Amino acid sequence: MRTLLVLIGIVALVVLAAMMLGFVRFDQTQTAQLPRLEGGQAPKFQADVAKVSVGTQNKTVEVPAISVDKPAK
Repeated sequence: MRTLLVLIGIVALVVLAAMMLGFVRFDQTQTAQLPRLEGGQAPKFQADVAKVSVGTQNKTVEVPAISVDKPAK
């Protein structure tokens, strides 16, 4: 039970951080209406999320040569 609460807390923090940094934005497109005798309506939201593109590049990088000498006995 404790693990589930910690996981929910971490997810909430990640969503909050994404909203604060501008990666996610929620806009309410329809307001809620309380039901009178019947009916009613739930609010509607639209979420704009950042688009992330992931790609690869081939590059040549020089790596230093390392040699290890064993000490003499």
